[in-house]
Amino acid sequence: MTKVFDPNADHLGKYQDDFYEALMASHEGLSHDQSNRLNARLVLIMANQIGDIDVLKSILSTAGKDSERGSS
Repeated sequence: MTKVFDPNADHLGKYQDDFYEALMASHEGLSHDQSNRLNARLVLIMANQIGDIDVLKSILSTAGKDSERGSS
């Protein structure tokens, strides 16, 4: 059964800020290139954890649309 991606779902709940702080801390002291490599590794690890290609494609599509809106 395919999972459904809901861009409005809140699975982190009260831990949103904790995750954001941990994410920012993981980038501390890194060069721009190192930060980009870390992000790429995170995406691949998280994609592997999700493991559903339809969900991953939906996430990519949503992220792309959000990026287009932010660039105007």
